Amino acid sequence: MRRPLRRPGIRAALDAAAIPTFSGPRQMAASADTIRFMHAPGRLPRGRRVYAIGDIHGCRDQLEILHALVAADFLARPTGSAILVHLGDYIDQGPDSAGVVALLAAEPPIPGIAVVNLLGDHERMLLDALDGDRAAATDWLWAGGKAALASWGLSPDLPREAWATALPAAQVEWLRTLSLTHREGDYLFVHAGIRPGVPLTEQSRDDLTTMRQPFLSTEQDLGLIVVHGHSSGASVTIGSNRIGLDTGAGIGGRLTAAVLEDDVVGLLAV
Repeated sequence: MRRPLRRPGIRAALDAAAIPTFSGPRQMAASADTIRFMHAPGRLPRGRRVYAIGDIHGCRDQLEILHALVAADFLARPTGSAILVHLGDYIDQGPDSAGVVALLAAEPPIPGIAVVNLLGDHERMLLDALDGDRAAATDWLWAGGKAALASWGLSPDLPREAWATALPAAQVEWLRTLSLTHREGDYLFVHAGIRPGVPLTEQSRDDLTTMRQPFLSTEQDLGLIVVHGHSSGASVTIGSNRIGLDTGAGIGGRLTAAVLEDDVVGLLAV
């Protein structure tokens, strides 16, 4: 693997280098001025930047710190336009699901940067439960829903039938606005992944929010580079067809953002 680049400034060297095979732990910066860039498997239009944040799982404190790092990088390195993509799973497991939802449902957190919020499987389980799916309610409680209820000041034993009226209506409505996918340049942003060999227009909601295999193991060309969360690991995964950004926030791991621009990628983590 080529050595990471401190800044994507030497364009001739970048353009001459082939995309390597990525393996091993990624170098994740803890401050905006120490981001190290490496060649990415895809490309964005010149002057466009994407900050993509992996699974948050109730970690509002980490999210606010990461937003501050993104804001510092955006201020230090202005670009033509930028967007912030949250890859889903805002709730459950961590201590402050309610705080994360309140933060993201309010004004965009970083001035000058538009925001896209994607649907994760944990939000999907809660919404399906609110719509009367008893199996989804059981799954949600098992997957961390009790911690989420407690963060809203509700009893973890509150009957499912009472959730709809007990949860803040505006926040539930915000959850219902979450998108399934977002496209930028060579990249497709989605919570879990896609089913290999199936056109994007035919991917199911279940594929996009819960997919693991065969997506995680395939080496085939997917038509786009998929940037996703959902499948956690100790470090970011960067392959020829995907970038995985779930580094275990909410279960003792870090919260990570990828910084994508031109044909390079850098990482921020807290």
